[in-house]
Amino acid sequence: MELLTIGAFAKASRLSPKALRLYDELGLLTPARVDPDTGYRRYAPGQLEQARLVAWLRRLGMPLARIRRVCAMEPGEAAGEIRAYWARIEADTAARRDLAAFLVDHLTGKDPAMSRTTAPLTLRYAALSDTGPVRPSNQDTAYAGSRLLAVADGYGTGGALAGAAAVDALRSLESETVPAGDLLGALEDALGRAEQAVHGVTSPGDDGADADAGTTLTAMLWTGSQLALVHIGDSRVHLLRDGELFQITHDHTVVQSLIDEGRLTPEEAASHPQRSLLIRALGRGADSTPDLRLHDARAGDRYLLCSDGLSTVVPAEDVHRVLADTPGPEDAVRELVDLANASGGPDNVSCVVADVSAPA
Repeated sequence: MELLTIGAFAKASRLSPKALRLYDELGLLTPARVDPDTGYRRYAPGQLEQARLVAWLRRLGMPLARIRRVCAMEPGEAAGEIRAYWARIEADTAARRDLAAFLVDHLTGKDPAMSRTTAPLTLRYAALSDTGPVRPSNQDTAYAGSRLLAVADGYGTGGALAGAAAVDALRSLESETVPAGDLLGALEDALGRAEQAVHGVTSPGDDGADADAGTTLTAMLWTGSQLALVHIGDSRVHLLRDGELFQITHDHTVVQSLIDEGRLTPEEAASHPQRSLLIRALGRGADSTPDLRLHDARAGDRYLLCSDGLSTVVPAEDVHRVLADTPGPEDAVRELVDLANASGGPDNVSCVVADVSAPA
């Protein structure tokens, strides 16, 4: 079989000679023969398919280390890996698109933090947290105030302290004057204080007992026409609007990332042994990157913030029914907690329900 020169192979594969030399050095595309005297590389025609695959994957923006793994896989497995990679890119792109839209509006004077209503809306709220029949103590924290709604779900030996510290650090937002154009910035600053507070109460002692402690944190800051959302972990926010129930947060868990990548179905995730394993949280060594965004409120909206002690045991249709049929927030949080406990209550459960209405 006649070997191709590096120039001919580069032309056929649409890879530059410089790229081919790099991929050789990385062990990604090794030449069929290298002249021992001149170091000149020659390639077999049969290597063209792999070279073209590398070129296509580079055009997708896939990192070289991941391309190396894909090239070592069987075709079916490689296809699955490419699907998983692209699903992650689309999720990241969607998050960046939301941020870009916010920045464009802000910089062109269409300030999303300013009220879009002629009169501010009002908020009626209630919060309830319950240990449940199984756990010996409650590591959840639920809070509802005139401007702040929050749920934290602690984990580890110091989880209760971590969750309480995170929510307490946000409570200053109740009384702070937040500039209209810096609502998300103020919330992000408060999150930084919350992270420091969590680190302060989970500093490992001599036995390192609290080293693995941390908390989720999901909170909304009310502005009179909008809710600014900060979210880390697997507590959730649901919105009941016009009779339909929407989940407006995205779980930061191992199983949710597998669902996003097409490796698990939601039905499989419900019984997955790692369904509670977080990939983002507030805690030492944890990825604390938050989801931050603004959400327009309407009269008639009902918001639910809850820990996974509700969402993992109470079916979505039952949550929908309670939110749609129960008149007041106080009765709604009590009924939701009772449903979780009646379903076995394997975890602490916390709920915040807030109703948006036009001023009387």
